[in-house]
Amino acid sequence: MKEPSEQRAAPRRRERRHGGAGRSSHAGEPTADDTDHARHEAPEGHDAHAGHDAHAGHDAHGGHDAHGGHDAHAGHSVEAFRSKFWISLILTIPVVFWSEHIEMLLGYRAPVFPGSAWIPPVLGTVVFIYGGWVFLQGASRELRARLPGMMTLIALAITVAFVFSWSVELGLIEALALWWELATLVTIMLLGHWVEMRSIDQARGALEELAKLLPDTANRETNGGTEVVRVDELRWGDVVLVRPGESVPVDGVIRRGSSELNEAMITGESRPVEKGEGDEVIAGTINGEGSLRVEVTGVGDETKLSGIMRLVADAQQSKSRSQHLADRAARLLTFVAITAGVLTLVVWLALGAALDFSVVRMVTVLVISCPHALGLAVPLVVAISTSMGAANGLLVRDRRGLEEARNVDVVVFDKTGTLTLGEHRVVEIVTAPGLEEDEALRLAAGVEAESEHPIARGILASAQERELEVPSAEGFRAMTGKGVAATVEGTEYRMGGPALLEAEGAELPDSLRAAAERAAERGQATIALLRGGEVLALFAVADAIREESREAVRALHERGIVVAMLTGDAAAVANAVAAELGIDTVFAEVPPEEKAARIQELQGQGKRVAMVGDGVNDAPALATADVGIAIGAGTDVAVEAGHIVLVRSDPRDIPKIVTLSRATGRKMVQNLWWAAGYNIVAIPLAAGVLAGWGIVLTPAVGAVLMSASTVMVAVNAQLLRRVSL
Repeated sequence: MKEPSEQRAAPRRRERRHGGAGRSSHAGEPTADDTDHARHEAPEGHDAHAGHDAHAGHDAHGGHDAHGGHDAHAGHSVEAFRSKFWISLILTIPVVFWSEHIEMLLGYRAPVFPGSAWIPPVLGTVVFIYGGWVFLQGASRELRARLPGMMTLIALAITVAFVFSWSVELGLIEALALWWELATLVTIMLLGHWVEMRSIDQARGALEELAKLLPDTANRETNGGTEVVRVDELRWGDVVLVRPGESVPVDGVIRRGSSELNEAMITGESRPVEKGEGDEVIAGTINGEGSLRVEVTGVGDETKLSGIMRLVADAQQSKSRSQHLADRAARLLTFVAITAGVLTLVVWLALGAALDFSVVRMVTVLVISCPHALGLAVPLVVAISTSMGAANGLLVRDRRGLEEARNVDVVVFDKTGTLTLGEHRVVEIVTAPGLEEDEALRLAAGVEAESEHPIARGILASAQERELEVPSAEGFRAMTGKGVAATVEGTEYRMGGPALLEAEGAELPDSLRAAAERAAERGQATIALLRGGEVLALFAVADAIREESREAVRALHERGIVVAMLTGDAAAVANAVAAELGIDTVFAEVPPEEKAARIQELQGQGKRVAMVGDGVNDAPALATADVGIAIGAGTDVAVEAGHIVLVRSDPRDIPKIVTLSRATGRKMVQNLWWAAGYNIVAIPLAAGVLAGWGIVLTPAVGAVLMSASTVMVAVNAQLLRRVSL
């Protein structure tokens, strides 16, 4: 942008003048009593996983917190800044077109008609009031908080330009008015703040997504049956009916019935969990195929889900006190500009200079200090870096996370759905002599093909991933509490766990027994394939590790970053995954409500922590971490709570975040120097320190310098695109 028009002896004559349902039971058995494999698996525990402040320097409404430096955007939305920018831009165009200085620079003559000379002052005044009001409000808040910053500097510049320009129009001062400088400054600042707010205005999203997990109504039992009531009408001791496939409306205890519940989005448990009489259930989880009568023990704010929501809200609010680097630079520049402006006026008057000359020198100093380029220095880099991130599978929801990533010491991963697929797969196959692994898996997949049990689905998926031709089966049937049976290619096979082996009187050969023991140590389920009482193969089934996870951990280690895992799963399961991936630190068996506390412990040790997760219970930890990274295939809550989202759900993209963050940080610092550093020379010259030698920085030259600074900022920001991620 440009600086004030060149001062002249007298103004030109006036004549020229803007959830889905839970999984089915294995082998088609609908209730917990009929589960085939669940009773024959080695205990796998359960993993807690789920999902920041999203708004460095901003409160939930988009305003900067006073403690962080200024309340710049309070009461304004992204849409409000966008509207103000476009309207101000439309009004600024004629102000610039009918500007005398622009006419001289570009060598044209604007059309003259009755009233045309009043276009700049009238429209400039409208832009000042309509577009500039938000900056005047922001400056007021900053000054009340005694933390002047960008808003104060902008408000000072546009106010001085406005008062000065009307003084010229009224003939009180002989100079050129600064209408086009005023209008363009307001418009550029609105653009910068619009870009800024668009990248951070998402504070309420996570809470809204959490709330969607809870149903609005429940079926409360009465003496004569059931009645549909609002969830907020339920009280302790009430009994509610939860039908198959419904979300559990409250925290409670099962009094009648049994079922499998999908708790993955709350606890991170990678398998549906069997629940029977006396077991606790959590609001927001999904019931399987059994009907449940649940006695209410927690409603509304008392539920675990509501507790998670409070943790997210608290973490977001606590993070809103972060201070942006540009605000600190603007605060310093504000003091420098005001001091220099006042000194300029006082010194020139003391030296006997004319009042007009002294005032013009002061105004030149104040306006040339105004941050046209400074207002764009950071938003331009943010806009480019976020677009680069998107092109590389990184959705930057909050710039603070991207800025902090370059300083990360520890990356903490959730397990289920993050380092692992969150789905069962065959992780080891041991066969009897004479039988190939692929053949055993092919037969097992044929037997399990008609089952809906998660383990059966995992065996079938493993066969398909190996591109094996799964044979059709006949006579599929479930054997209650033991497993399943089916005839494949004319031979009957059976699949099941320890209960099936006991019922069949089958003994595991030594090689298979050793494999079963290894699987038990790792917390993995073991399923046997039998033919006529003979054990043909043993399959270890577990939540499969993502192949990309190994490379991601290795790349982070190469960068000197410690890798940790935070999970609600059993220690045996967690340690097995950590050993396979080379993870440095393991936090296992951590309940959802304590995940954020583990992050805080690391931060208390002076660590800068990045958290990677994908589920509801990860949301508080994501919000608490210095950098929250959400897996894109995870829950909407995790995505909303994270600073950065891995669109491809690929852990290998995490090192790219560090690279992009470091490059972005360098560009921000460089741009801030380009935007404000020239003032080291420009302000003294504008003040006239070399006037005795005939060197005076006129407003026209100042305009060229300001334009050059702005162009340099824009060009330097574009160079960020050359960084290879």
